[in-house]
Amino acid sequence: MNNDLSPESFAQCPLPITQHDTIQLSHGSGGKMMNTLISKLFLWAFDNPTLNQLDDQAVLEVNGQRLAFSTDSFVVDPIFFPGGDIGDLAVNGTVNDVAMSGARPLFLSAGFIIEEGFSLEELKGVVESMRRAAKQAGVAIVTGDTKVVNKGKGDKIFINTAGIGLIEHDYEIGCSRLQPGDVLIVNGSLADHGVAILSRREGLAFETPIASDTAALNSLVAVILEAGGAGVRAMRDPTRGGLAATLNEFAEASQVGLRIKEDRIPVKAPVRGACEILGLDPLYVANEGKLMVAVARDKAEAVLSAMQDHALGKESVVIGDVVAEKPGLVTMQTRIGGWRIVDMLVGEQLPRIC
Repeated sequence: MNNDLSPESFAQCPLPITQHDTIQLSHGSGGKMMNTLISKLFLWAFDNPTLNQLDDQAVLEVNGQRLAFSTDSFVVDPIFFPGGDIGDLAVNGTVNDVAMSGARPLFLSAGFIIEEGFSLEELKGVVESMRRAAKQAGVAIVTGDTKVVNKGKGDKIFINTAGIGLIEHDYEIGCSRLQPGDVLIVNGSLADHGVAILSRREGLAFETPIASDTAALNSLVAVILEAGGAGVRAMRDPTRGGLAATLNEFAEASQVGLRIKEDRIPVKAPVRGACEILGLDPLYVANEGKLMVAVARDKAEAVLSAMQDHALGKESVVIGDVVAEKPGLVTMQTRIGGWRIVDMLVGEQLPRIC
């Protein structure tokens, strides 16, 4: 047996193969393979300063007015799950991506790719869910498209949504804006959505029901901006790849180090138990009603208080901070006091999560 535990020995351990001639599920996971695909293909092909910011939305200026524009596609399986369905997920997901720039979301488009034979009753349920979600978020679905593919050439229904919002302030918010000393806050428990999807997909039953956290966060963003103003550096809803992916994207884009503490990461007991049984790390599991905000230290207390006073932020908590050391690296202090690196996933924990 090789008992060599030196750092050099770990360099010889095999890693998952990332060189492929075809697209793998991991290319859509929000982890390293997806980032490589984006940087080596899409950024190369479509290279421009706006796209290269790599935020979840583009911030554009038209006749002196700043706009946020985002698009997203939803292929979740199953399409109905505890706490929501593909319809409200599609609306809330795009509303959130627009809002993370500090914009006020206004208008959405909706594109439907429907498989022949899909139930009209289920389609009606999805559309009604979208209608309710749009009304609650204060946005209008103003244009769209419908395509039908042959039976067996799709999987029930896929939805694409795009959104536009107004940026009504002069703050610069983005993943490259973090500075040493900033504080990291999340608005509640992690991994609810991913575990809810998996439980329905695999027919699992837990003693305490677990439901998706899907929600539109634009009203929460409004109170964050009111409390934090120009001290709000960046916001992101940690969907695919979970909180770990968001942290790594922020650290890389801003070239700072991020430190978090494991005992501050909020995870509900039933979700934590399910993750332990299923071999999942909550840090890497998708969320659909959570955000992480990086805020200047002198504004952190006001922002945290404002978030806790909001219905979608009652469980908000500080999870860590930003440092100058180890730029591009995310580290976590474990419950027993040690430190470990929180890297991006190479493979896919749970496909078709959103």
